[in-house]
Amino acid sequence: MVATGIISMEFHLLLIFALFTATVLKGSHASVPPELYWQSMLPNTPFPKTLKDFLHPADIGKKITFSFQEDYMPENSLEIPRTTYDVAYWPDNRKFVKKSISNATTVYFLYHDLLPGKNMRIIFTKSTNGSNFLPRKIAESIPFSSNKFPEILNYFSIKSTSKESEIMKQTIEECEAPPIRGEDKYCATSLESLVDLVAAKFGQNVQAIYNEAEEENKKQEYTILQGIKMMGENHMVCHKQKYAYAVFYCHRIKDTKVYKVPLMGVDGSKAEAAVVCHMDTSAWHPHHYAFQILNVKPGGPPICHFLNSDAIVWISSS
Repeated sequence: MVATGIISMEFHLLLIFALFTATVLKGSHASVPPELYWQSMLPNTPFPKTLKDFLHPADIGKKITFSFQEDYMPENSLEIPRTTYDVAYWPDNRKFVKKSISNATTVYFLYHDLLPGKNMRIIFTKSTNGSNFLPRKIAESIPFSSNKFPEILNYFSIKSTSKESEIMKQTIEECEAPPIRGEDKYCATSLESLVDLVAAKFGQNVQAIYNEAEEENKKQEYTILQGIKMMGENHMVCHKQKYAYAVFYCHRIKDTKVYKVPLMGVDGSKAEAAVVCHMDTSAWHPHHYAFQILNVKPGGPPICHFLNSDAIVWISSS
């Protein structure tokens, strides 16, 4: 009983210290380096390499450009978006067309294909558009709402008829859309808000999982190797969105498993991919890309997918 009381007291004191540190840093975040804020909130989690590219302050005066790498697109879309996983939120009246998949990369695949020896065409790509994090104080001073979209465009000097405007509007709408059944979602508009979210969901015992590849931006055949690891089900996935500065769409969906999958490319290069498998797709939009690609329906067989290389999966390590 004494030992248990001591452990409980130590945990209580640690929690108080963590909350105090977070409060102090939040009050002075303008002068706190991102790495220091990370260390104070997530001391047991190494800073993910995939986030380091976005630490340089975003240049809000710079012309915004976006890169595109998607094999499927909505009908009449202005541009081909990069891999999108949240089609489930799009309106029922939005029409979709399937593009040619003769040279498509593998994004979605059936759960029973997650086996050693399976071949898949994959490209491990870098960031969406080079957009970086803004300090939280600045990010919070800029509207992030459909109701104030004209004000946002004016702030960034973006024309309402431009492709960039269309893309940014879609990002905001996806963040504002209600969650599907069994989902918990949040959009982080700064590194600090992302760190706060992770700490609130998992405490200080969390692991960050992301793609690691020797060859990037090269489409090739990969073979799944022995050593597939199921990392757990208590998770949250954060996808970097296309926006004027770094915004991460984070969500947790029930009945989802996370895996680390070792791969070997035809050129001999190795990779380890983060793979998410959804065991229940009954709440997904019937026009979801995955159903078109795999020729299955909502509530059918479990579906897995690879992630963009600027996405992160957070897994509880406690």
